[in-house]
Amino acid sequence: MEMEDHSAHRHSDYDGEHRHPPAKKPREAYAHIPGWGADLDHKNRPAYPMERTPPRLENVHWKHPENQPVNVKVYHSTERPGITPVFGTSTPPAGVSGMVRDVAYKLSENDIRHWLLLLLADRINVVEGIGQDLMKGHVPNVFAEMGIRAEYKHNPGGLMRKALVASAVVGVGYYLFRQRRNEHSYRLRLEQDELE
Repeated sequence: MEMEDHSAHRHSDYDGEHRHPPAKKPREAYAHIPGWGADLDHKNRPAYPMERTPPRLENVHWKHPENQPVNVKVYHSTERPGITPVFGTSTPPAGVSGMVRDVAYKLSENDIRHWLLLLLADRINVVEGIGQDLMKGHVPNVFAEMGIRAEYKHNPGGLMRKALVASAVVGVGYYLFRQRRNEHSYRLRLEQDELE
């Protein structure tokens, strides 16, 4: 069987050992794109350069902006002495997820437990949100909100793996629950037999 010579089919930016950046095209090559190059002139870019001398805000009555009033619990890193001047208040911590976040924010950001606890708090918060929906009489469409249909369409293998892992976790949990329940029933029967 003869080997086909692929040297003529090489990509222009790869010579077999080193990758080369593609050649730059002149501005005229992009002129057909609406709006292309509008920010090339630095005068049209208000954020360039980011720092100006003198600074943009001249003759203001403060050196630092006034802090936002704190009406809800606001977390901040243990590495930071206080909260930032502005912060979000739309979803204050509450419930079990809030208690888990309390523990997480007592740990340093370089501690892996900090991040794992925050991930756990997010998962708990999802379950709490479903419970709140049910209490308000709204039945959430969990499969649609989790993107199950899209994942089935675009990543069926990944969806199957997740389903198998979830089934295994539920199965092991159910097995352990049954074992504990059977042990408890067995102890009760032994105690009753001893009393008789």
